[in-house]
Order: sequence, then C-alpha cells, then structure tokens
Amino acid sequence: MSLHSEELGSLMAVIGDEDTCVGFLLGGIGEVGEDRETNFMVVEKAFIKFADTTPGQIEACFKKFLRRPDIAIILINQVYADLIRPTVDAHDLAVPTVLEIPSKQQPYDASKDSILKRAQPHSPRAFSARPRGATSGSTLPISSGIEV
Repeated sequence: MSLHSEELGSLMAVIGDEDTCVGFLLGGIGEVGEDRETNFMVVEKAFIKFADTTPGQIEACFKKFLRRPDIAIILINQVYADLIRPTVDAHDLAVPTVLEIPSKQQPYDASKDSILKRAQPHSPRAFSARPRGATSGSTLPISSGIEV
C-alpha cells in the first residue's frame, strides 16, 4: 500500500486494457486504499474462463472515479470511452479531468475526444505548423492548440 494521498496530493486513475494499466502501474500511479479500493480498472476481454468486462461495469467504475475526491485525472482508453460515450461527454467539470488515450486495439481518433471538442471553440484561430522541409506557404494543421 502506498502513502496516503492526502500527504502526496491527488491521484490519477486508469481504465484500460491490461497493457495500458500495467504500464501506468509500473510508472508508479497505483494506489490501494485502506478499504482495498484501487485507482485502476483492467478491462478484460473474454478468454477461455473469463467473461468480458461489460460497458455497465466500465461505466460504474468511471462514475466511482468521478465521485472520489482524491482523483484529479482519469485516463481511459478511447475504445472503452466509446462504450460509455454519453457518460464521458456528460462530464463537464475541470476536476477530475478525463483524458482519452489510445490503445493497442484502436488508434487515437481526435474527432471522438470530448475534451478536444470542447476546447476547439475557445481557440481564437486555427493553429498551424510548418512541416520540415516545407516552403513558407505550406502548413499542416495541428490540433494541440500550440503555435509553432
């Protein structure tokens, strides 16, 4: 068990496939509270003995993370965020911040990211960056909102 989050600050939570969760846990974000509650959920795919994690279970875990006062950031594989899209899109508070991340099964699709959709109308203009070797007249749009 790690130190109390009150002493260290807020936590990150992860909802993802096994590889995603293991990567973040090896990076040190894992927390098991005194009540044995964790700050991660491994979404299982069916094998011989195990059943798939249902969208209802993913949604219940997501809502539980939203209610926890010690969690400031929720990372969720975009493929699983798509399964509970109405719930993810309904969350409009700054904390906890919900970040959709890519998975091995599916690449990141910016058109589905609810935070990116909300941030774009607040951008004063379209941002662009010049790719390497490009002439001064050619640009590539970037979605990060950072001017290069």
